[in-house]
Amino acid sequence: MAAPPEENFEPVETPEFDDEETEIQQTTGRKRLFSKELRCMMYGFGDDQNPYTESVDLLEDLVIEFITETTHRAMEIGRTGRVQVEDIVFLVRKDQRKYARVKDLLTMNEELKRARKAFDEIKYVGSEGKQK
Repeated sequence: MAAPPEENFEPVETPEFDDEETEIQQTTGRKRLFSKELRCMMYGFGDDQNPYTESVDLLEDLVIEFITETTHRAMEIGRTGRVQVEDIVFLVRKDQRKYARVKDLLTMNEELKRARKAFDEIKYVGSEGKQK
């Protein structure tokens, strides 16, 4: 895979904010999407409660690269230009850990859908009885 072209961004003069996300966006030229979640995950896996910003940025770059590559590969597999769940399952089928996680998430998603549907039906039946 060829390296993406380097982007040159000129610093933008803006008023000072205490928000770290804004500061990161100004210095790198793009918004960090997952830094908060990655910090929590890193802490959960044994890192310091406040990991180095450089470590979080590196990890986020890797995550975004993985998501991008996986999405591009999934777009080539199924219907051109569309990503479907089956395409992702097909891509991870040989990696047992990823496959098990995807299956687990899909199963949980189905259970949540059924629970929401049942809850909505109970709520609907309950409100219908009160109106009479």
